[in-house]
Amino acid sequence: MDIMLASLQAIKLENVIMLLIGMILIWLAIRKKYEPALLLPMGFGTILANIPKSAAIGEHGPLTILFDAGIRTELFPLLIFIAIGAMIDFTPLLKSPFMLLFGAAAQFGIFVTILLAAAWGFDIKEAASIGIIGAADGPTSIYVANRFAPNLLGPISVAAYSYMALVPIIQPPVIKLLTTKKERLIRMDYEDGEVSRTVKIIFPIAITVIAGLFVPESLPLIGFLMFGNLLRECKVLDSLSKSAQNELGNIITILLGITIASTMQGTQFLRKETLFIMLLGLIAFVFDTAGGVLFAKLINLFRKEKVNPMIGACGISAFPMSARVIHQMGQKEDPFNFLLMPAVSVNVGGQIASVIAGGILLSLLA
Repeated sequence: MDIMLASLQAIKLENVIMLLIGMILIWLAIRKKYEPALLLPMGFGTILANIPKSAAIGEHGPLTILFDAGIRTELFPLLIFIAIGAMIDFTPLLKSPFMLLFGAAAQFGIFVTILLAAAWGFDIKEAASIGIIGAADGPTSIYVANRFAPNLLGPISVAAYSYMALVPIIQPPVIKLLTTKKERLIRMDYEDGEVSRTVKIIFPIAITVIAGLFVPESLPLIGFLMFGNLLRECKVLDSLSKSAQNELGNIITILLGITIASTMQGTQFLRKETLFIMLLGLIAFVFDTAGGVLFAKLINLFRKEKVNPMIGACGISAFPMSARVIHQMGQKEDPFNFLLMPAVSVNVGGQIASVIAGGILLSLLA
């Protein structure tokens, strides 16, 4: 009874606010199905971390121990990349390699946001950590933030995964603002035929070597991603590939979400910087979407066979959600316009580009 009274007396306004935030994250995960695999563990972890005198955090708290073992060492984000790599089929991209350019163009918002964050008063490493939210790649955001701004890891993680979940809401108005109906009606052919097994095996190895030579800091990220893809494409390790996609991905996702919440204590989270980060994260998403669309419009000035500018928005790394959003937008404009495969090509290219963008920032600011 005395312990209960002491806990009740220790409750502060920040505890109450954070408990409510935790419940909101759980509600968004269950009711709205916004990135439930991550928002639900993050929401529940936020509750664990903000109950007064909680034994879940602190020197011997399990959340803190998991954080030190999995986030501080960068182990959890890297293991997630193995799972992501095992899930991705790069065949559409291999059929249209030039689509990789759209992934690069859609990282424009990262660098715009870095400048805005620096102008807002964040130091350059904090600004880089905030800007990478625009990659729409949660593990990369966590990886970079852990290196450069561990004090901002909580709000950066919440912003990254929240906006990934809101891609169907954020992208369509930006795309419609930047395109005409005529452009949105452009149909695109998808090349039939198979990509050889040899090419699929060489691709992840080649990307790893090339990225490693030009951006060595990206090797942990791109290497683990491509290793997961090699498990998938080699066709002699199907059981390992399925384990990476399912058991490994699920376990690390749970641990990643609930562990990040250990940084979301009221004293750390409830600051004006958190609001700035949420706003800058939204700006990053908007400019990334705009960068991809405008690059597609630029390409069309020189191409006889036009591309639908909407697919440029898939250059962000929200795979495969962004591709589905663009396909659905195309179907609304023209029920016989099938943009899914070109959109997927750009989307998987965006996954590679976002990882390399993270590596570039790590190289420049290390």
